[in-house]
Amino acid sequence: MKDFTYCTPTKLIFGKDSINKLPGVLRPLGKRVLLTYGGNSIKRIGLYDEVKRLLKDFEVYELGNIEPNPKYTTSVLGGVRICKEHDIDVVLAVGGGSVLDCSKAICAGALYDGEPWDLITYKVKAKKALPLVDVLTLAATGSEYDSGCVISRTETNDKVGYIDELLFPVASILDPCYTFSVPKKHTAAGAADAINHIIEQYFCKEHSSLADGMCEAAIKSLIKCAEICLREPENYEARGEFMVDCSLACNKILSIGNSPSGWPCHGIEHALSAYYDITHGEGLAIITPRWMRKILNENTLERFVSFGTHIFGIDSTLPEAEIAEKTIEETYKLFESFKIPMHLREVGIDEKRLGEMAHHIAVNEGLDRAWAPLSEKDILEILEASL
Repeated sequence: MKDFTYCTPTKLIFGKDSINKLPGVLRPLGKRVLLTYGGNSIKRIGLYDEVKRLLKDFEVYELGNIEPNPKYTTSVLGGVRICKEHDIDVVLAVGGGSVLDCSKAICAGALYDGEPWDLITYKVKAKKALPLVDVLTLAATGSEYDSGCVISRTETNDKVGYIDELLFPVASILDPCYTFSVPKKHTAAGAADAINHIIEQYFCKEHSSLADGMCEAAIKSLIKCAEICLREPENYEARGEFMVDCSLACNKILSIGNSPSGWPCHGIEHALSAYYDITHGEGLAIITPRWMRKILNENTLERFVSFGTHIFGIDSTLPEAEIAEKTIEETYKLFESFKIPMHLREVGIDEKRLGEMAHHIAVNEGLDRAWAPLSEKDILEILEASL
């Protein structure tokens, strides 16, 4: 087991009508609130009006229309400007992972005098950040229970993961009822995203029975609950368990004591989203089985055997090479069963910029240092195989 320091200071407030605890959560943090959200979905389900009613005693400013794959130049800088102009005390994010990610960057940038991009790209370490509270409406990224965010800068085709312990939300309100109206497309993409979060932690050099068991249980729960949610979108128990699965999938608890993997699928997918603005979970579903096939060798074989036998129930008496091949096939079939696009051409990506993206990934993502190292040529071959 590797040395580790683990802390998750975020309070999860789970359950039906847990939104009613929002004023009590916010009150100790201040009176001036920046409310952040995406499109009209929170208005359509009545959540916007409910939040405004609960915040009647607060001074509320708003930043709406935060995009999927949140954009630095528009949403992040817009939120930072509001915070500075109105001396905001606390940011309240109401939405899914993109809203939360954008809000984290805002929280850091609001208390920094320079260019916030310097913080996001680690040129400068943030010394403080505004507190963040969120009301989750889409289970997927786990941003409600971790200290990271991913921000896109369209003009430079950059999509950057920014992690800082100052960015943990103070509290996250999780009511499964707010996810009932999530379209099947986004439920499926959320499942793929969360499952890949766990795969990125499972496929590593050093691991323990404890970490493996937690990862395996979480993936099996995600598979079971995703299938129910896609079939019965208002199944409270399935939506609730799915929501908690996603929260735990990305806050490091599932990989305590593991060695790092380098998160190669995310490194590759970030370029796809930065260049083409595709849905993150769909990109991961496309890339993951092709990455698996590329890295399969005698050094990685054990992880494939363990994953396949424990997740998919593949016969452990088969030859290990056969188990590994079946594991890759079953992973592909799993994502395909969610009705997710499984080829880049299906999401509008052709061969024209693959070389450019492969070079961008190789230069910026450090995948040559991943558990299973990838060269620029390897990355290009994964992208080509994904077409």
